Amino acid sequence: MIKRLCVFCGSSVGKRPEYSDAARELGALAAQKGIAIVYGGGRTGLMGAVADAALAAGGQVIGVIPEGLATRELKHDGLTELHVVKSMHERKAKMAELADAFVALPGGLGTFEELCEILTWSQLGIHSKACGVLNTAGYFDLLLGLFNHAVNERFVRADDRALVLDANEPVTLFKKINAFCPGTRTRWIGPVES
Repeated sequence: MIKRLCVFCGSSVGKRPEYSDAARELGALAAQKGIAIVYGGGRTGLMGAVADAALAAGGQVIGVIPEGLATRELKHDGLTELHVVKSMHERKAKMAELADAFVALPGGLGTFEELCEILTWSQLGIHSKACGVLNTAGYFDLLLGLFNHAVNERFVRADDRALVLDANEPVTLFKKINAFCPGTRTRWIGPVES
């Protein structure tokens, strides 16, 4: 059972209300299960929605935000913990260190980058933690299709594609995360660059 879930998601709410609904549902469900949220520390968009829902349900929320964003008043002031770091690289490394599993909700380029980097770290054996996407309203359909295409074109191995768990609702995604078995992978012996 995981104790801390890292959530990558948008700093905007997107155009569909389902995105915010799913973010709030995931945050509240995590709190009910005693799972702390680790996220980017922002107060806006889906980031704020997942954090606020977890806090309202009595959960713990740990934010990690770069100085530049924190000083622009984008930081959430009501978190259980807030780590202010120097760079985006340090932010990702700290979030990965704190979390037992990772989930991406709808978001933009930063969310895609964070998801793909953490999947690459899994592929390389840097970590063996579950990685998933909450595919609300089919948001990740095209990205998941691209991953499948990369397997068909022999750029991604099928067992590496299987590292990406996906579900349309938080309850199912939590079940998949808890059932995740990374198998045997050679562990990376070098440091993660920060």
